[in-house]
Amino acid sequence: MIALGCDHGGYNLICAIKKYLDEKGLEYKEYGTFSEESVDYPVYAYKVATAITSGECSTGILCCGTGIGISIAANKVKGIRAAVVSNEFCAEMTRRHNNANILCMGGRVTSEEDAVKFANIFLNTPYEGGRHENRVSMITDIENGTFKA
Repeated sequence: MIALGCDHGGYNLICAIKKYLDEKGLEYKEYGTFSEESVDYPVYAYKVATAITSGECSTGILCCGTGIGISIAANKVKGIRAAVVSNEFCAEMTRRHNNANILCMGGRVTSEEDAVKFANIFLNTPYEGGRHENRVSMITDIENGTFKA
């Protein structure tokens, strides 16, 4: 199950992504917002992030005006690795090397067409593990306050 969330600045991207997910028959759960009326992005970042950490959803997609604010908010939830992407390579590598569990994009800087491409790549790229596992574990250690540099 994919968790979807956005603020008013990312509403257009989420609508395009929902259409793509519907066409592919992929299950998702929407956490809002549901219009272009101004709202506070941390609310939706938190809802999507906790849906993932609770196990209700496996991955998420969040959109705001730039993708930056909503990613910062989501990354405050323990266990979340949210990444803002702006091209296909980053969409692939954030999954392949970083095991990101939330894709973030900006409605004011990313076209709907590109957002769908990035979502497709993110959702279909596996985590490689291997040499990257140590680095992802270090991120977890930082998050837990147990990292030793």
